[in-house]
Order: sequence, then C-alpha cells, then structure tokens
Amino acid sequence: MIIREGTLADAINVLGQIDEFSREETLVSLKKRIGDKPFLVLIAEQDGESCGVKVGYQLDEDCFYSWLGGVTRKGRRRGIAQALLHSQERWVAQHGYTSLRVKSRNCFAGMLCLLLNNHYLIEHLEKKDSLDQYRLHFVKKITHYQ
Repeated sequence: MIIREGTLADAINVLGQIDEFSREETLVSLKKRIGDKPFLVLIAEQDGESCGVKVGYQLDEDCFYSWLGGVTRKGRRRGIAQALLHSQERWVAQHGYTSLRVKSRNCFAGMLCLLLNNHYLIEHLEKKDSLDQYRLHFVKKITHYQ
C-alpha cells in the first residue's frame, strides 16, 4: 500500500467510489468548503488503484480538521483507514498543529471504533432527527508524532 499526497481532483475520484456519502462532492464544493485555508489530501493506493482518501484543512493556527475520508468497498479490511489516519497525524504534527478534530456519525461504527482506538476523545454530541445520524465530535491533542 502507498499513501501519497494528492489533489482535490484525486479526492473526487475516490469519494465517488464510496457509497456511504449521501452527497456527491464536486471540485467546486470542495474548493468552496476549504476556501483559501491550508489543506491536505491523502490518497491510498493498492495494486495501482486508488482505494482510500482523507481530506482535511486548517481550522486555525493550532488546529487541523479531518473533514472527509473513506475507503472503497474493495479496499476495506486491509488497514487502509488506519494508514491514512497515521499519515494525516504525522503530517499535522510536522506542520506544527497541536490538535486534530474530526466528526463522525453513529451509523459509521467502523470509523467510531477507529477514532476511539487511536485515542481520539469525544468532546461533543450533536443531535439530529434520528439516533443513527447523531454526530460525534472528536479531538486529539498532537504534541509529536507517536
């Protein structure tokens, strides 16, 4: 497996292969959300195919937000999400951020487990219409890359 920095166009390509996303992202929608903030796109490749993505951007001088990510069905259960998470944490630490924030939903049990297993702490619960759509807000302090 290879984890590399990619472009927003690379991210769109992988995101389009992930069924769980209810809204189809476009280059315009990604650029609108990120604006002129520093950002990172990580792409996971296995056997020459893009199979995972992680997109994040700066919230402020000290905090980076892991916004959007996922692994294609074909790439699952191969440690790709874990590798993307570690690569993002390493990059965040190298760029001087001291915390990393991320949100997920109750319906994404795999992501919730990944975050908890990697020492992310729940700091807030955002209630929605149905329990499975509740958002959990996580934070992890980044002092150096472990």
